[in-house]
Amino acid sequence: MKALVGSNPTPSASIMTFSFFRKTKKEPKNFREVLDCLKKLEKNISAITKDLDNLKSDFEFSIKKVGIIRYNPFSGIGGNQSFSIALLNGKNSGFVITGLYTREGSRVYAKSIKEGKSQFLLSEEEKEAIKRAQTQKIFNERAKKINNQAASGGGLRPC
Repeated sequence: MKALVGSNPTPSASIMTFSFFRKTKKEPKNFREVLDCLKKLEKNISAITKDLDNLKSDFEFSIKKVGIIRYNPFSGIGGNQSFSIALLNGKNSGFVITGLYTREGSRVYAKSIKEGKSQFLLSEEEKEAIKRAQTQKIFNERAKKINNQAASGGGLRPC
């Protein structure tokens, strides 16, 4: 270790890493090896870019926003054991699930949502669950950051 960093008793990680790679990585011997290396890197970057594009298109349709509300649909009977939960993708499409609890039993309903609207009549609680899902700030900020990175090439820079 002392041979790598000299008399410094606490070497920085960057010095150790540089020293390690300097001793273990094979440097190209001629221009042909440099070109071969660049061709391999070009193929790798192309494959990574293709994979990233596939992930971005798949990510558009995944559930990213969730809004839930618990409530008592029948005043004076029981507690807040009923619920509505909205599960939406980045385009505000998905579905809302409602579970109604009564003494006689429970009922569960699902309604599709497309761009924030449903072809079915929505209860006030279902509308509130959708609104909560649509206004999630954490997701919206992350999505903007991801979209900006993807638009700029995902952080990859040409040589």
